[in-house]
Amino acid sequence: MERRLLPPCVLFAATILLVHTAVSSVAAQNQNTREGIITSFAPVVEKIAPSVVTVFTTQTVSRGLTAFPFSDDTLRQFFGGQLPQGQGKQTLQGLGSGVIVSPDGYILTANHVVSGAEEIMIGLGNELRKFKAKKIGTDPGTDVALLKIDENNLPAVNFADSDKARAGDVVLAIGNPFGLRQTVTMGIISAVGRGGMGIVDYENFIQTDAAINMGNSGGALVDVEGRLLGINTAIFSRSGGNQGIGFAIPANLAREVMRSLREKGRVVRGYIGASVQTLTPDLADAMKLKGQPTGALVGELEPNAPAAKAGIKTGDLIAAVNGKKINDARELRLMIGSMPPGTKAQIEVNREGQTKTFDIQLAEMPPNAADEGAETSSDETTQPEKTTVFGGVAITNITDDI
Repeated sequence: MERRLLPPCVLFAATILLVHTAVSSVAAQNQNTREGIITSFAPVVEKIAPSVVTVFTTQTVSRGLTAFPFSDDTLRQFFGGQLPQGQGKQTLQGLGSGVIVSPDGYILTANHVVSGAEEIMIGLGNELRKFKAKKIGTDPGTDVALLKIDENNLPAVNFADSDKARAGDVVLAIGNPFGLRQTVTMGIISAVGRGGMGIVDYENFIQTDAAINMGNSGGALVDVEGRLLGINTAIFSRSGGNQGIGFAIPANLAREVMRSLREKGRVVRGYIGASVQTLTPDLADAMKLKGQPTGALVGELEPNAPAAKAGIKTGDLIAAVNGKKINDARELRLMIGSMPPGTKAQIEVNREGQTKTFDIQLAEMPPNAADEGAETSSDETTQPEKTTVFGGVAITNITDDI
């Protein structure tokens, strides 16, 4: 299909209108404005930039044997089918970003930035003062990691209420792409509550078109007041570079994970012991459900787990938890997982056209358990062909030349 490009003047006018609409509430308080239109985000950047740090990681990995490139059987027998110079160890150096969340040295970043790292160093400011970091805890389920350095009086970020973020809000992304410290890009929130992409287990991403590149992972996504809206974590790309589709972990979710990691060193989640899948139109027709029902359809139940003991059955459609509507399996997973074990939850189900309510006391999710909301298949979660999710962490080999 032929693409039509708007004339440059129209694009410029559309951009100005967008900025004016999104930031009019703060423009009156910002001296960098002209006739109600913001002309500079410099005060916001000056406020947030000192809170964004560089994360350096070092990891030693085994170097695999190089496949033998020749067909001669005598040579192959001598070398054993592999080239010996491929053996040994190699050191990988990673580069990402992080955000200072407390004056006494706690730092949020993306889990994949520090996963497997043997040494983590934090670079502060443009002068890049380096400090050795301790890994307090990680949560692969949300891609959140909490680090700590021995330093005080640090410029901690202020958190925004990410639940109030809306598509169309202007945002800034700040990080260290390709080692270019404290790089700032601007865009808007393209969508909220984005999930079903298979990046992590608990997906509730803020999607943005602010440029996010390799090395941005763990950096800050902030609003026009310089408050943390999210932790940048991934992009969709066909080339490995920015294509205007980036994802950030919502600040509210990151903060809850941070609290659990800080207090317990791990994330403790609620558990009902049920596998579910999102109700699709085809399933709704097969079940002869009227209207436009939504929810999570119960599949297998773990014996003696909270759901089974409460009376929930296979085939029940979970429609609400504590009075809040459930639209799909992802929402159920997020809601149940966010509640601590021991919490009493009221679950509303549709069973053969009848509404039933069950009181359930959540258990603790056991290690390696199938998460609530895990789905066997869904056309809606299939990633586009030849599209890759990149974590945004730059990795380079450390050779004798460096």
